[in-house]
Amino acid sequence: MGQLFHEARKRLKQAAKYLELDPDVLEKLKYPKETLAASLLIRMDDGSRRSFKAWRCRYDDTRGPTKGGIRYHPSVCLDEVMALAFWMTFKCAVVNLPYGGAKGGVAVDASSLSKSELERLSRAYVKAFANFIGPDRDIPAPDMYTNAMIMGWMADEYSAIVGQPSPAVITGKPLQLGGSLGRDDATGRGGYYVLRHLEKDLGVTPEKARVIVQGFGNVGYHCARMLHADGYRIVGVSDSQTALYAPDGMDPLAVREHKKRTGSLRGAPAHGRMQETSNKALLEQECDILVPSAMENQIDAQNAPNIQARIVMEMANGPITPGGDQALNNKGVIVIPDILANAGGVTVSYFEWVQNKAGYYWTLPDVHARLQQIMEPEARRVWDIKLEKQIDMRTAAYVHALDRIAAAVTAHGGKAYFSS
Repeated sequence: MGQLFHEARKRLKQAAKYLELDPDVLEKLKYPKETLAASLLIRMDDGSRRSFKAWRCRYDDTRGPTKGGIRYHPSVCLDEVMALAFWMTFKCAVVNLPYGGAKGGVAVDASSLSKSELERLSRAYVKAFANFIGPDRDIPAPDMYTNAMIMGWMADEYSAIVGQPSPAVITGKPLQLGGSLGRDDATGRGGYYVLRHLEKDLGVTPEKARVIVQGFGNVGYHCARMLHADGYRIVGVSDSQTALYAPDGMDPLAVREHKKRTGSLRGAPAHGRMQETSNKALLEQECDILVPSAMENQIDAQNAPNIQARIVMEMANGPITPGGDQALNNKGVIVIPDILANAGGVTVSYFEWVQNKAGYYWTLPDVHARLQQIMEPEARRVWDIKLEKQIDMRTAAYVHALDRIAAAVTAHGGKAYFSS
């Protein structure tokens, strides 16, 4: 068992302390339901062949078919895929979607492939896992370094294998291939709804709040854009190459246009002085709200004491280690956990799946309204559990999710039922 998965399971054990659980529940969630590894052998443009390691993990399907993204990254490994599938199981339960959790990945630097090689790799992934996925079994989606076009290739390949159009097998597809309106900014929008709903509880005033967003990809950009439009001051942004800090604030739209035009954040416009720093140092700059939207394990026991934000909203998956969590809790920092904050993405993916199955598609205002109607009540319930049990928000979110999963597990009968 790898370190990341081991750390992920600590969250489960912590939450279990606050619930009276049938032993069957923890036993069922101890390990993934099934995991498949494959080697994807593709023909490269120069005529050679290369193989790439690939995985798919279905963690638990008690509450419905499994759901989770596919990431392309050189560091992808079985441990990471299992941990992410575990998190997805709880994320779906937090927002009460009829899903279990899954995740997939390929160990590849996608930027090193041509467009044709990328398509061949994506289609090879579906060929390898065609019997593992399915619209009523396991529904993939985009994740790190995968996108709508890649999902379109995958859905097309699956449809060719089963001999009929099957748009519901994959979410995050292009609109023209059965994608949903509102999917592009769904993850960032979900976090935005959570933060705005809990403003008074958190003691946040938009006009006075300074925000740093680490990771200026799709999720971080959209979250920053919406917060900025509502009066929040965005004082820091970063991507994998450059981190910028501007105490007087910056316009995320202007920063994004600059990056599109120049290919870099370096030299982006700001309202005043702009300081270029490192991703690590940006986390420790002065702000009220820190929004990690990049990779796992960005805040740990070493740098957590240096974090100046009083609120951290996790838009990335697992950006804070358990040691970092403890250090932030000791400082009184409120962490809005990933399994709540970034659940907007899987929620709108669920909407896409529903629309694909029904053959009826919603308007953008419908999607936004339905997302808000899910995110706000679940955020409120997590906050209430935090207050009721005097625990941190992450543990409260896991308690909330575990309670729902436990109810589904014991609906089949647990130890108490069969031993009576």
